[in-house]
Amino acid sequence: MTAQGRWRAPLIALICVPALAGPPYRTDDPEPVALDHVEAYAAWMGRRDPGGGSGTLPWVEANYGVLPDVHLHLGLGRAYLTPVGAPAVRGVSDAEVGVKVRILHETAFLPQIALYPALELPTGDPGRGLGAGHTQVNLPVWLQKSWGPWTTYGGYSWWRNPGAGQRNWTYAGWLLQRELSPALALGAEAFRQTAATVTARPSVGGSLGAVVNLSERHHLLFSAGRNLSGDRETHVYLGYQFTAAAPARVAALFGR
Repeated sequence: MTAQGRWRAPLIALICVPALAGPPYRTDDPEPVALDHVEAYAAWMGRRDPGGGSGTLPWVEANYGVLPDVHLHLGLGRAYLTPVGAPAVRGVSDAEVGVKVRILHETAFLPQIALYPALELPTGDPGRGLGAGHTQVNLPVWLQKSWGPWTTYGGYSWWRNPGAGQRNWTYAGWLLQRELSPALALGAEAFRQTAATVTARPSVGGSLGAVVNLSERHHLLFSAGRNLSGDRETHVYLGYQFTAAAPARVAALFGR
């Protein structure tokens, strides 16, 4: 197998999992963006295994609260491969679109719950190892419960991943986060992912991360982790998040 072929499947998994997650973690939460508010991210998502490195730099995504308990999602990046013993490859990644819908609010006894269906669109170049070459479907459910400075969330996601050499796969993850101050929250997650290709193996791993709130609008996000079983890899996320009320002209597009 060529270096490019060896890298194609891991890159697809990288783009799917962290991007459609709750930055800076692989595992997402069920809380949508507030009505007529926007959150935007600019990030580096990287991973490395014995064959070399891959990732997106930059990865850009935006979420908009289009309805109460509903937000729209769009993401696109510049993907790269740096295989050992082969030239680096760079180009547009696959894009993603989704909608997060909270179906249950948190109560004293019950968690909040959301669905987050999404599509991975084949905007990348699969011939260069920079995309799947077909549309993928992601169907997750996420839960969250908070008490005091502690928050825990997680869930399960099923991926439809057609194509030669590919497999449908699943992701399950859970995270515990503690707010140490209004400016800093630390978190730890554990996850399990089944094989996304016929040559990959299921993996179990974890990450540690932090969210630094510079102000109400500006935030820094970081996480790093590794697989503890299955395909050997380490992964890192470093990003900036901007949050604010959307301009009035954006709300006007939806009749408000």
